[in-house]
Amino acid sequence: MDNASLSLPPLVLTPGEVDLATLRRVHAGGVQLALDPSARSGLLASQATVRRIVDAGETVYGINTGFGKLAQTTIPHERLAELQRNLVLSHSAGTGSPLPEGVVRLVLATKAVSLARGHSGIAPEIVDALIALGNAGLLPRIPSKGSVGASGDLAPLAHLACVLIGEGEVTAPDGAVIGGAEALSRIGLKPFVLGPKEGLALLNGTQVSTALALAGLFGAEDVFAAGLMAGALSLEAIQGSIKPFDARIHAARGQPGQIAVAAAVRTLLEGSEIIPSHADCGRVQDPYSVRCVPQVMGACLDNLAHAARVLRIEANAASDNPLVFDNGDVISGGNFHAEPVAFAADIIALAVSEIGAISERRMALLLDSGLSGLPPFLVRDGGVNSGFMIAQVTAAALASENKSLAHPASVDSLPTSANQEDHVSMATFAGRRLAEMVENTAVVVGIEAMAAAQGIELKRGPKSSPLVEAEFTTIRERVAFIDQDRFLAPDIESMRQWARRGRWPEALQAILPSQA
Repeated sequence: MDNASLSLPPLVLTPGEVDLATLRRVHAGGVQLALDPSARSGLLASQATVRRIVDAGETVYGINTGFGKLAQTTIPHERLAELQRNLVLSHSAGTGSPLPEGVVRLVLATKAVSLARGHSGIAPEIVDALIALGNAGLLPRIPSKGSVGASGDLAPLAHLACVLIGEGEVTAPDGAVIGGAEALSRIGLKPFVLGPKEGLALLNGTQVSTALALAGLFGAEDVFAAGLMAGALSLEAIQGSIKPFDARIHAARGQPGQIAVAAAVRTLLEGSEIIPSHADCGRVQDPYSVRCVPQVMGACLDNLAHAARVLRIEANAASDNPLVFDNGDVISGGNFHAEPVAFAADIIALAVSEIGAISERRMALLLDSGLSGLPPFLVRDGGVNSGFMIAQVTAAALASENKSLAHPASVDSLPTSANQEDHVSMATFAGRRLAEMVENTAVVVGIEAMAAAQGIELKRGPKSSPLVEAEFTTIRERVAFIDQDRFLAPDIESMRQWARRGRWPEALQAILPSQA
């Protein structure tokens, strides 16, 4: 955590009201968090309810029973602490590389928010510890694989809970891997002895699936905006028609994403000198990859907006089991089933795949001299030079890979826990695969933008709009004009970073779900 972030006022997390813009900032890092003080009364009330049940000797699932298929086994009072510790240790069965730091920050924040809804019966000090770990940059090492997204993200969240009992591993701000007890010591705490239900409350929940899907959403927004900018550059490079972006066309259909995308592209191209320069060229219609940008990208935007609504709700949800209510009832249900998250992640995957698919088609169009009017493969002295020939092959390979990755995870299910948990969501994989898809699409869109800038320069005459010219300059600061073949891999990587940079002209920022 840098000194500048420590001097800023903390972002206050109000359970039930945390918005996507706040979650995006948590994912990006460099912020301090604080729990809204008003949440403390609900935490204390639900904790008191659990204590009353234990003191009265009542038998209630999750408090003094076994778990899952062992729910009929009553646990004696003197073994309740052992029960909770064993639960955490036995469920720490994850595998695979650790989750990225931004995802872990989201897991810590959303777990704290979920518990602080006051339905979990957990001590406020445990919620405070989750926030303190994140603020100190002490991030639990959570394996990325091993959850089916039902009964919560049990294995990944157990690895988080391990840290609170002094076990497990943590990545410190300097990159060193330290033990859970050492991490707690650095924030002035000793390992917790978990009380009744506290281990279960930590393990139940959809926070890992939700964090992965949120990270995918934020990445999808980046490549969506980059795709619209690349499309505007390509339209200018081929001297395409602006008429298909006329507001009347899109109002006649009424799809909100389509209307918003067409308006954004019109704003990007406002003031272009290229558009009027070919008003009488006789061009009737552009290929769909240019002409149907509002329809395709608008549908992607609508899907991202829907997924964003679902994920914002889930990030604020009480999703462990059983839940404790104000009247003292403790009710067992299934809020830990991550089906809404799985569907949202699958919808994001479809959008990310289509953003790359239509971008790759515009890239291919730019290289086809019969359609674009540009030199073959966007290079002079072709034959000796191959230009963008194989860059387009790379884009095609990644666009095709994304089509396979876009297969919905939510339609799969394997029963677990001796068929007690007989239908699962696979939401964790649904969210996890989005990171790879976003990076694939960032490369595809980056290559298109680089190719479009090349095309504009090959035809250099009238200037484009101020916004497009500013983007052209930004691209040229990253990659030079290709006058003869050169080692392209560094240029492609630079343009991948261009597509993931996260800040775009206001016309694009304003329509992104987490920034609107």
